[in-house]
Amino acid sequence: MDKPVLKESLRLFNCFENIKSRSMFGGFGIFSGETMFALVVNDKLHLRANADNEEEYKKAGLEPYVYKKRGFPVVTKQYAIPEEWWNEPQRIVSKAERALEAAKQDKETKSKSGPNRIKDLPNLRLANERMLKKAGISTVEELYEAGSLNAYRALQETHKDTVNIELLWALEGAVSGTHWSVIPQQRRTELLSQLN
Repeated sequence: MDKPVLKESLRLFNCFENIKSRSMFGGFGIFSGETMFALVVNDKLHLRANADNEEEYKKAGLEPYVYKKRGFPVVTKQYAIPEEWWNEPQRIVSKAERALEAAKQDKETKSKSGPNRIKDLPNLRLANERMLKKAGISTVEELYEAGSLNAYRALQETHKDTVNIELLWALEGAVSGTHWSVIPQQRRTELLSQLN
């Protein structure tokens, strides 16, 4: 269904580096490297917007793509281009350049900001987030500040029977940004000696 529009879009965007498409949001995401800047869905090309160009798209009457997730509508930052733009391929390429820049900026900002919630850190889930909250650690910053050892001690006090040593490794991995299984034996020994 979306194939002709996708094929034409990929041909147009060949001027960008490492162009590829991937199935997503019920259509096809178009990527330059690992950065998605366009979407082909419902036989329409959609370009990525951010704070810099979203207002311009809205004023031009462009509509964002909306899909359903668990029955709820999710409004994306992908705006459908008007049919008449296909008569001006250079205009599409020019707007796509801005869309790619917007996507790269957003990606960079997101990677710098890091996780907002404890459950989004490596090794941790919503249950861990709730346990830590009960122990007085409610934010990612508070967890970083406390460190794995103090967080583990706080959990031992509030959740006596449900805290095992694997949780200490999970917390250490969360604080250092790695999977618990790659924590070196030397660091584990160090933590255990400080715990006793």
